[in-house]
Amino acid sequence: MAATVVSTSVQRRTVATLFTTQSLFSAATIAAFTLTSIVAADLSGHDSWAGVPATVLMLGRAAAAYPIGALMDRAGRRAGFTLGFATAIAGLLLSAFAIDWGSFLFFCAGSVLIGVGRSASEQSRFAASEVFPQSQRARVIGILVFAGTIGSVGGPLLVAPATSLAASVGFPADAGPYLIGTGLMVVALAVVFSLLRPDPKALGALMESQEAALRPAGTVRSTRSLRQILSQETVLVALAAMIIGQLVMTLLMVITPLYMRHHEHSTGAISGVIMAHTLGMFGLSALTGWLIDKLGQAPMIVVGALVLVVSALLAPISTEVPLLATSLFLLGLGWNFTFIAGSSLLSDALESHERGRVQGTSEALVALASGVGSLGTGGVFAVGGMAAVAAVGLAFSLALIGWAFWIGRRQNRVVAGESAD
Repeated sequence: MAATVVSTSVQRRTVATLFTTQSLFSAATIAAFTLTSIVAADLSGHDSWAGVPATVLMLGRAAAAYPIGALMDRAGRRAGFTLGFATAIAGLLLSAFAIDWGSFLFFCAGSVLIGVGRSASEQSRFAASEVFPQSQRARVIGILVFAGTIGSVGGPLLVAPATSLAASVGFPADAGPYLIGTGLMVVALAVVFSLLRPDPKALGALMESQEAALRPAGTVRSTRSLRQILSQETVLVALAAMIIGQLVMTLLMVITPLYMRHHEHSTGAISGVIMAHTLGMFGLSALTGWLIDKLGQAPMIVVGALVLVVSALLAPISTEVPLLATSLFLLGLGWNFTFIAGSSLLSDALESHERGRVQGTSEALVALASGVGSLGTGGVFAVGGMAAVAAVGLAFSLALIGWAFWIGRRQNRVVAGESAD
């Protein structure tokens, strides 16, 4: 195997820089998210609007995905991250002041800006992987996904001291996580601007030139339209796994803090449940990759959907913290299984030159699913409580199981028919 054109030290520094910034971004946004539905309900005066800020955040993320990507292609990855993190800083500050002003409109505007920042942060795993040979990229992506674990632990732990600090300096207590998040984001911006050198875009071009030289002469790449790609059954299953997993996760996750506040749980208890959830989302990513290698992608999608079913069944049956924490941990774990298995299945179904546009489309669809879940959960909760929200999540999870089984049986029949011929 030919030696890589990018030195090991540069690869390690790139991964370390992006891992650090992704951890800081995750901690900042999870700390802020912990109280978002509560703040939204308080500022708007309506429980049914509790999911609106999370919805507009996801819409901001979806809308900015392609512009941020285009900027990264033209000016480099560092420029895109710098702009995204600066926008997130503005969003967190605006959200904090909106709480002080009592303005639901400005709070939602801050959420949009945070979403724009997230659209940049989501590119971290791809920027890190492009400085490595193709055979090592999945492992590197796993490392960057694992960075969310730090945020899942650190973010909720910051909520209680942040609220106390905000109150001590004359701000509303609920603004504290947004102020702390601003500080973390400033550090992330400084790290990425000063240390992400050389730019991963330039390093990725070197890796691509080396890999191109190793391809067999006369290799012809197929050209498929986006419509043709999205009509492929394997692609549809992969997208369904990511979209439904994200939708079910958002439905239950967004409303849980408000549900707990209605039952007079403390901020610390709410933070602990959210911590359990985010640990389920990120903490077992390495295990997920191992299980996918052992069981296959389609079976892991089904397993993930079954875990989501269990989570939805547990969520409304008790208001006690241990059971809620268990339900939310399983919710995160089910999302982890469906999202990573779906992402892997999608990647395998595509040619290398198709991945950018299809991956961008999938990111936008996942963000829109989050937006729909966030917007809808408040209204469903206002009408039927946590049981109604869980019932909707249960229905979508069962639909994913049925869809995956049906496609799997169709493909098995095709393979059996080809073998018989």
